[in-house]
Amino acid sequence: QVQLVESGGGLVQSGGSLRLSCAASGFIFSIKTMNWYRQAPGKQRDLVAIITGGGSTTYADSVKGRFTISRDNAKKTVYLQMNNLNPEDTAVYYCNTSPNYWGRGTQVTVSS
Repeated sequence: QVQLVESGGGLVQSGGSLRLSCAASGFIFSIKTMNWYRQAPGKQRDLVAIITGGGSTTYADSVKGRFTISRDNAKKTVYLQMNNLNPEDTAVYYCNTSPNYWGRGTQVTVSS
């Protein structure tokens, strides 16, 4: 069955960096578009970044220039490198792929 397992979250100071990972299994990873979403307390879940099977990327305006999504098809893993973090980036970060598969999420907390 499809599994998505996020890791790499934690507590970081404003201006710091984290790299999230999402290990995938149960489907042909290399051809699938993979997405990172985030959900802050009391807010809706928002799309953060997308990477297609061909490696094309798209970012939310709020993270452009700070976050980088990448993938390693051999490891069936998608990454989210997050730099220059600020408190507004505090959220649970989720990995997603179609049609509606989600990981459990990893908490990112940025202190000011």
